[in-house]
Amino acid sequence: MKKNASRSKTPEIPASLGAPVEFLRLLWAVDHGLQSASKRMGRSLGVTGPQRLVIRIVGHIPGISPGDLARILHVHPSTLTGVLTRLVDHGLLTRRADTRDRRRMILTLTDKGRAVNRSKAGTVEAGVRRMLGSMSSADLEASARVLRRLAGDLEEQSRSWIR
Repeated sequence: MKKNASRSKTPEIPASLGAPVEFLRLLWAVDHGLQSASKRMGRSLGVTGPQRLVIRIVGHIPGISPGDLARILHVHPSTLTGVLTRLVDHGLLTRRADTRDRRRMILTLTDKGRAVNRSKAGTVEAGVRRMLGSMSSADLEASARVLRRLAGDLEEQSRSWIR
């Protein structure tokens, strides 16, 4: 059976959409790619992209609190609760009270979590690492500036909507 030719090729994008829509369209493509890769990682490695990111950060900062982790990830702590619960339930992460302050929880990797932390193949970050290695430092710095500025502007806009 032949594929419908009109469905198989990308339609022309009108220039009249403007730079903001084009930029958002590209961000959407990145988000879609991250979501697809995350699902694939879940099937092949047993952890999704967000779970892997948590494992990587906890691996670099053992004993981090969930609140500090949420700040690093730029998410509300309640957003992280489900991810942490799944990682604990799957035996990849431990969550326990800090010995110096029993009100504070700390996160550490289990042996199984450390094994996942060491794995590199088939991860989203492996693809990102390859891409970053092919870019000039000037392009990387400019990209980081754009993304930081966008994140900051969106955060500021979000705060003004709440007021």
